[in-house]
Amino acid sequence: MSYREEKVLSLSGVDLQNANEQDLRKLSRTALEAGIHGLCFSPYEEGQKPGDVLSADQIRRRLELIRPYTSWVRSFSCTEGNEQIPRIAKELGFKTLVGCWLGSDREKNAEEMEGLAQLCREGVVNIASIGNEVLYRGDLSEEDLLAYMEEARHFTGSIPIGYVDAYYEFVNRPQLVDASDVVLANCYPFWEKCHQDYSLIYMKEMYRQALGAARGKKVIITETGWPSQGSDLGAAHPSYENALKYFINAQQWSREDQIEMFYFSSFDESWKISAEGDVGAYWGLWDAQEQLKF
Repeated sequence: MSYREEKVLSLSGVDLQNANEQDLRKLSRTALEAGIHGLCFSPYEEGQKPGDVLSADQIRRRLELIRPYTSWVRSFSCTEGNEQIPRIAKELGFKTLVGCWLGSDREKNAEEMEGLAQLCREGVVNIASIGNEVLYRGDLSEEDLLAYMEEARHFTGSIPIGYVDAYYEFVNRPQLVDASDVVLANCYPFWEKCHQDYSLIYMKEMYRQALGAARGKKVIITETGWPSQGSDLGAAHPSYENALKYFINAQQWSREDQIEMFYFSSFDESWKISAEGDVGAYWGLWDAQEQLKF
């Protein structure tokens, strides 16, 4: 085990055992105002969903809201107005992790790839993500995904590329690591039914596994978070206090060990209920009305 891995495993979280809600709100606000590495950017307003065309005004307004607190934003698509996110983000001084959304529709995939290619030509992409959890969803085979990643090499040039999925996909599929410049790993103790008390330790173990699979390549945690409302999933309990505790611990670890982490998410999104159940709507640091939860 390397020194870096040993250090990651040895760090403990903030002692929040006796913290009340007011304490948690204050600690969360302090962590946010100290600056976090990155945020997954939620552009959809209440009543909108993927497929609706996003306006430049709503993108700019929401980017301005998160601007004081983070230097990186992650987007998920390069069509339907999402292509404006990295352009406006660059104008506002952000660095960008730009995703092209791949699925089972080859025609839409081609549009996404062309959208990403154009953004790369414009110089508004710092890191390019070729697909997001497409293997988890079963929309593409690994072979097909690797072909898209190879295609992206023709237009990304010196821009680092990767593919976003759960940490264990990189453990189980070494060819994904071979095709990536950077390993983009999602680490969600909640979705693996972990109790809040053990969630930070569990996330560190997820990260350690991704580090081992990366074989020396950089690992970025592209998503992690905890919902503030909804139904339990095994021992994982969504609540306002648990969401604050998870955020505080995640950001302390990110700062202390210089973990590059994109927190999920910036704003609550009601449309996600259809895919994830009632917890899907409550992952944001800001609510759907764009009010900071703490």
